[in-house]
Amino acid sequence: MPRALLLTGDAAEELDTMYPYYRVQEGGWDVDVSSRTMRDVQLVIHEFDPNSDAYVEKNGRKLPVDVPWADVDVERYDALIIPGGRAPEWIRVDADVRRITEHFFARNLPIALVCHGAQVPAVYGLLKGRKTACFPPITGDMENAGATVIDAPDVVDGNLVSCRGWPDMPQFGRAMMDVFSKSINSASA
Repeated sequence: MPRALLLTGDAAEELDTMYPYYRVQEGGWDVDVSSRTMRDVQLVIHEFDPNSDAYVEKNGRKLPVDVPWADVDVERYDALIIPGGRAPEWIRVDADVRRITEHFFARNLPIALVCHGAQVPAVYGLLKGRKTACFPPITGDMENAGATVIDAPDVVDGNLVSCRGWPDMPQFGRAMMDVFSKSINSASA
C-alpha cells in the first residue's frame, strides 16, 4: 500500500490538513503525520470576517502525530503533503523538515502543497522554475523564490500539485490523487 507523509506543526489550518489527510486514505493510501514532537498538533480554523482585514483564527481539532521529523525514514514514503496555515512559516526553519522536503523534490516524488505550504520548499529554493498555487498574499514571496504563481484551484507541475487554500479542496483533491496515482502506477510499471 502506498504511503504519504503529512509534514505539519501547530497552527496548521484544519481544513488544509484534514481534507488531504482523509482524501489520500480514501484513495487507498496510508498516511503518517509528522511534526517536531509526538505531542498532538493543535490545528487552527481560519475564517474570513467582514469586520477584519485578514482572516481570523481560532483553535480547531488536535491531530495525533505518528513520527517526529527527526525519526522520519524518507525511504518509507511515496508522497509528501504540506498543508497551510501558520505552521509552514515556522516548521521550515527545522533541519529535518529541510532534509525531508529536499528528498521528495530530488527524487521527483509527488508533493502536495496547500495554501501557505508552498513557503516550505520556497525557502530552500526548490520552487525556482516551478509553477505553483498559493494563498494570494504570499504570491510575491513565491515569485521572489523563482516560482511562477498560477491563480487556480489545482495547479499541477509534474510531480507538484498545489492550491490556494481550503476553498479549493474539491478540485485540488482530484488533482492530488491523480498525481499521486500516476506516480504509483509508473513506479510499478
